[in-house]
Amino acid sequence: MKKVLIVALLVLGIVTASSATLVTNMNQSALYLRLLSRNASTDVDAVYYNPAGLVLLKDGWHFGLNNQTVFQTKTIANDFLFLNAHSYEGKVNVPFFPDVYVVYKKNKLAFSFGVGPSAGGGTADFSKGLPSFEWQFAALPALISGMGIPTTKYSTDIAFKGSSIYLGFQFNVSYALSDSISAALGARYVSAKNTYEGHINNVMVNPTFAPYGFTGAMISAKTFFTTIGQTAYAALMADKAVEAEQTALGITPVMSLNFRPAAGLDVAVKYEFRTKLEFTNKTTKDDINMFPNGAKSRSDVPAFFSIGAGYEIMPELRATASFNYFFDKNAHWDGREKFVNSNSYDFALGVEYDVSQALVLSAGYLITQFDLASGYQSDIAHDMGANTFGCGARIKISPSFDVDLGVMVPSYKTDQKVISYVTSSGTNLGTYEERYSRTTFAFAVGLNFHL
Repeated sequence: MKKVLIVALLVLGIVTASSATLVTNMNQSALYLRLLSRNASTDVDAVYYNPAGLVLLKDGWHFGLNNQTVFQTKTIANDFLFLNAHSYEGKVNVPFFPDVYVVYKKNKLAFSFGVGPSAGGGTADFSKGLPSFEWQFAALPALISGMGIPTTKYSTDIAFKGSSIYLGFQFNVSYALSDSISAALGARYVSAKNTYEGHINNVMVNPTFAPYGFTGAMISAKTFFTTIGQTAYAALMADKAVEAEQTALGITPVMSLNFRPAAGLDVAVKYEFRTKLEFTNKTTKDDINMFPNGAKSRSDVPAFFSIGAGYEIMPELRATASFNYFFDKNAHWDGREKFVNSNSYDFALGVEYDVSQALVLSAGYLITQFDLASGYQSDIAHDMGANTFGCGARIKISPSFDVDLGVMVPSYKTDQKVISYVTSSGTNLGTYEERYSRTTFAFAVGLNFHL
């Protein structure tokens, strides 16, 4: 049963928000949600997407305040014969996902600062556990019946909650090398924190065996195994709880270039280096000895390369395209990276139209592609490619103040794998299919000030 709690806690190490990548959060502004393509941004969110493009802003101060709200449901269907339920849901609710940007531009120079959740974000709540938490308990009736004591039911109280946030503080210096070429150098300081809280309580079974007074009523599994002299099993049935925290610090160097080969056309490239993150445990309760206080583990943010283009088709109509390539195979995830067959990537198109001087409407489309071995996917941590749709508007309140509103809805591909269930004693309980699906809805509000 120790393995049950081990895998239960692994899932809480990475709590994804709405980004479709394996680790990195690309959704860093309300502008992103309403266009889905920001790699050639020359607006205030270029602090994150295209720092070299900031020299194209007007001289002065520029501020961007954004918040996203994300709702996600992960559904796992499992055909394992003995489970009480064959469908499990995990809820990820992120009411606050803020990003703040500040830019000062003067002549050929721009200095900028940004802060936001560069990875992770939110709280995952698995109020009824997952198949990998529960299947060994589900096998108890068969195990006990095999001892000659008829048993048909089990129950248990399994719940886990975890949060994860990788907060990034980014600084950039941008410079116009000429009228058509600009460059930027920057770095992001990443402060990462994962928290875990969970329990497995009240494991119950309904044995029938008159010599011991078992009548078929539900009783504590620990009491049952103690009564029949199976002290090792009894110890495994005891209530267990975990309260732990992991923290890590890292630096991400960032380089970018922006080209303006013709009026109305911007082409931008950026490279972000890998962020090495070594987490250290701070544990207050650990009944399974899985989070030794002070122990270390790795969970890097992979390097990635981006390229984008923005083109003014006519004064009131603009289009943009973005491509991101993530070097997942070169990240260190304590061995999990070996199940990445090839690096992930995404491609996006966006368009916006000025309805009037006060209103801009926009829409975007994003496709995300993964190539993952079956060993990567589990009910605990699974990723699927997606087709994402976004739309929104900009409301121009005044020449110095505007509001962005965006909505994003990914449509995820489904995935499945076949699992063989074998108990710790070597008993083969059969092979069953497990299926993964997911839904996400996100909306954002952004406030932009120009002084």
